[in-house]
Amino acid sequence: MYRHGLRVSELIALRRTDLDLPSGQLWVQRLKHGLSTSQPLAGDEIRVLRRHLTGRADPMPWLFLSERGQPLTRQAVNYLLTRIAARAGLGAVHPHMLRHSCGHTLAHAGRDLRLIQDYLGHRDPRHTARYTRTAAVRFQDIWR
Repeated sequence: MYRHGLRVSELIALRRTDLDLPSGQLWVQRLKHGLSTSQPLAGDEIRVLRRHLTGRADPMPWLFLSERGQPLTRQAVNYLLTRIAARAGLGAVHPHMLRHSCGHTLAHAGRDLRLIQDYLGHRDPRHTARYTRTAAVRFQDIWR
């Protein structure tokens, strides 16, 4: 969710067919009238996804399933993230924080507003501007 700036609904809607492991691509179908796009998968993601899919013998189309072999629900993702955050000693964490963290991380890495906008699937740049406003890196070398 973090690395691809996914909403919970986008995560649980991912299907096996959205993956192209040989070319290292993930099709992200954005919701809320967002712009869908193909995003690159990093090597560690590809390895984990290959292992995950190798252990699956079910015919279910969804990429991620619950322990009972059913599609994940929003509530299940919320529960899992709450448990993980508690084990890590973090306070209240909700899934959408991962999407916001992705935007902030990209902005603080010096990525431009347009790139972040496209990556997160925002149609309106005003929705992306919140991430770049807080990034001090944008002022680096302003007088050079």
